[in-house]
Amino acid sequence: MTVEILQPGTGEVPGDHYLRSTPETVLWGRLPCATDAAVLTITPGATVTVDTVSHEGILEDQGKDPLAYFGRHGVDAASVLEDAVEIAAAVSRDPAADGPHIVTGPIRVEGAEPGDLLRITVERLVPRVPYGVISNRHGKGALVGVLPRSEGSVSVFTPVEERGGALVGVLPIQDGGERVVEFPLAPFLGTMGVAVASDERPHSVPPGSHGGNIDIKLLTEGSVLYLPVQVPGALAYLGDPHFAQGDGEVALTALEASLRATLRFDVVPRAQALAALGDVTGPLVRTAEYLVPTGLDPDLNVAMRNCVHAAIRLISARWGMEEHLAYAYLSAATDFDISQVVDIVCGIHARIRLADFAGVARPGEATDV
Repeated sequence: MTVEILQPGTGEVPGDHYLRSTPETVLWGRLPCATDAAVLTITPGATVTVDTVSHEGILEDQGKDPLAYFGRHGVDAASVLEDAVEIAAAVSRDPAADGPHIVTGPIRVEGAEPGDLLRITVERLVPRVPYGVISNRHGKGALVGVLPRSEGSVSVFTPVEERGGALVGVLPIQDGGERVVEFPLAPFLGTMGVAVASDERPHSVPPGSHGGNIDIKLLTEGSVLYLPVQVPGALAYLGDPHFAQGDGEVALTALEASLRATLRFDVVPRAQALAALGDVTGPLVRTAEYLVPTGLDPDLNVAMRNCVHAAIRLISARWGMEEHLAYAYLSAATDFDISQVVDIVCGIHARIRLADFAGVARPGEATDV
């Protein structure tokens, strides 16, 4: 298995629409708001293939020159993404005021209205390059004031190699050493969201009810993200592509690298959403195994409590389980995981096993979503 260099316009594009990341279709460090114009309009059920661009390798502390940065790590010019080079040269941001992420969109989904849910299905995620970067910066990460120990930022170039028919990230045990540790890739998009009902673009780092930089590593191929629509057309966007991440993302970034992502966008009308999931007020994930409610807050303890409340509401609405029994079930059978602790607003997500409720009739035999 090898990674093909997926320059813009090359390789397989399976979606109904193809959206490139260009200076005209991205925001750098900010998220779309109600007054932003869509760069693409689609009908519900359509799929879009998006060439996402990682911010790692193009940031100011890395020289804002991906050809030079990756060239220092042995990457030839033909293997550096042309859209990353173009964005770095043509798009500016204020590092003191803006986030680091390259966000592509917004995409208008016809018929989506406030109160509905936007359902984003992750159909395919393909690495665009065989390398990525893991960074730790001063004032960021779980160990602020301890790491990094050097004056500057630490950005670890991480090649991707094939092992036994699968792709792995490769890190040395010591700088310049020959011994390495290998870990499996599990690509996902750290940022997926909808525009906020405001005329001010949010900072790209803290997640919220709009989604954004939620960094939930369960959002791999086949997963679904539900988001409450805030503005007509939803104005969806995506970015922050990852090749792999551990829950917590403690250093600040995980293995960040560009992906070609194919997503399907559907609209779930409010009445149908309420019957199937209850009142969803923030990001909700579904995988083949789990329903995954979330909790967000700058205080990790509060984020945990918010997630427990969201999980109880979801179980009660979906299966009619009494509150105290849902609380007991969660304590006995559900894992609450730390999504990340590095994005100003911390995230917790719960993994509620769908199989545990396989024999439970839902109230009114409500239609699923």
